Amino acid sequence: MMPVIIGIGGGHSGAGKTLVACRILERLKGWGAIKYTNTPLYSSITDDIKVLSEEGKDTKRFLDSGAEKVLWVQAASSESEKTLQMAADMLSHLQGIVVEGNSAIEVLKPDIVIFVSGDAAKFKKSADRILQIADILLFDSRLPASVPEQTVVFSRNDIDLCVNFVQGIIEKKCNQPKLS
Repeated sequence: MMPVIIGIGGGHSGAGKTLVACRILERLKGWGAIKYTNTPLYSSITDDIKVLSEEGKDTKRFLDSGAEKVLWVQAASSESEKTLQMAADMLSHLQGIVVEGNSAIEVLKPDIVIFVSGDAAKFKKSADRILQIADILLFDSRLPASVPEQTVVFSRNDIDLCVNFVQGIIEKKCNQPKLS
């Protein structure tokens, strides 16, 4: 059985995706994380703890937040499906996976999609595809132009309420036991 997958996408680089991922990982024991980076020419899956633990990397923040296992996936668009599926398979023994990255969401089709809008002035048009499938939206000061009706909306100031809501979804939708 595949683990529960939570996808975290965003309106732009620096929107706050990693912060949200870390808050979730702090609460979900036995979970892993995938950081996805689009590259132009090559694909790789890094699980080297020395590389993942480098100061300033999102992968270090995932580890510091309690992720049991972290992978850094770098892939060209043409290889993203195969590479991301390999990474998800490498974490299939865990209770769940938090995956960060818009392209990764489109490929892995997570059970729960969280969209962090960030600064509305920096919002990328390509990010709208992820917003349109989001279960949850975290916004800063202004809502994006087109929020789907089914999306549950939280202010960025309410990250803890958002994480509580995610826990409720996992318990109800995915039949997971109550989380710590």
